Amino acid sequence: MCGIAGIIYRNGGGEQHVGRDMTLMLQAMKHRGPDSTGYALYRPAADSYVMHVKLAEANGRRDFDFDERLRRQRRDVEARVLELGARLHTIEPATEHAMTMTFDHDGDLKRLADYVEDLRGVEVLSLGRSLEIVKDLGDAKTVAADYKLDEFMGTHGIGHARMATESDVDIANAHPYWAYPFPDVAVVHNGQLTNYHLWRRRLERAGHRFQSECDSEIIAVYLAERMAQGDSLEDSMRRSLEELDGVFTYICVTEDALGMAKDELGAKPLVLYESDDIVALASEEIAIRKVVDREIETYDPYESEVMVWTR
Repeated sequence: MCGIAGIIYRNGGGEQHVGRDMTLMLQAMKHRGPDSTGYALYRPAADSYVMHVKLAEANGRRDFDFDERLRRQRRDVEARVLELGARLHTIEPATEHAMTMTFDHDGDLKRLADYVEDLRGVEVLSLGRSLEIVKDLGDAKTVAADYKLDEFMGTHGIGHARMATESDVDIANAHPYWAYPFPDVAVVHNGQLTNYHLWRRRLERAGHRFQSECDSEIIAVYLAERMAQGDSLEDSMRRSLEELDGVFTYICVTEDALGMAKDELGAKPLVLYESDDIVALASEEIAIRKVVDREIETYDPYESEVMVWTR
């Protein structure tokens, strides 16, 4: 029942209101998933890394020393990033339970992310030169206001409105998922993988570890690993339809591209609009109409279809 959406602008140099537009699209599908909302937003690649960090669950236990524990978490995250040789530029509190850091780093990003996440309750939501993942409890309007996403200018993005069915209502199980430890790759997904456990074991044996029990994270890491081995995004997605079983539609984003894939049954909805200046896709047409201010014609991609657009 969850709602997914994506948008990529074909014109401009990254000065599009992608945060605002994704909020309009996701809010239009609030009825599909009111529990949590997530964004993967992209700017043109920067020289520095941007890391989004969750310090605690938004609905976590707030005992008498909650505020002090959060202050200690922030200090410890900063200390660990500096300890591994990063050159810190900025630290900003995104909300009381999340923070954003920008820094230069010449070392192993996986080692850095692992070291930060060794802190109890801390999770690296995203790490890259283009990608910024924001996700929290509540509908799109609420999350966008808390994180000031209407001010986010960029090139493309994806989003997810989640209805919790098989896991808790918390940030850890909210989408999108960063393809840990690969920078700048993220996925949103509507459906279910039936061979989730098989692929999780395979990827774990290959040295990957996972931040959640969600099958969407499997898709993200699967695609990123294929691309790390030399496959294009499109080839990786086509191969995923052969190797990942289930009923699903997903959207993947990289530093400069957005792609969609439907399984062979094509049961999970996705509506697409394409023009010379914009490509927008969502679980429902009402979401696209929130960001395209003219008469439009949309269509549904076929089953087993893969499509990729670059900016």
